[in-house]
Amino acid sequence: MSSDDDLRIDDYCLIDAARPPKADGPPYAECVLCREPTEYAESYKGITMCPRCEWQEAQRTACSG
Repeated sequence: MSSDDDLRIDDYCLIDAARPPKADGPPYAECVLCREPTEYAESYKGITMCPRCEWQEAQRTACSG
């Protein structure tokens, strides 16, 4: 078995872990799943999730290898 055949986690787990910047204070964006306030600014354009929903989504989409 050559070294090219050896898989590393970087080779098959391609989830982008980019996160929006945290807000300095209110108003906070709503979580797109549960509508609870998040730690992100309301002005952020994109999907925002509260810490609980982020954790659940990470578990759901985790690479199982």
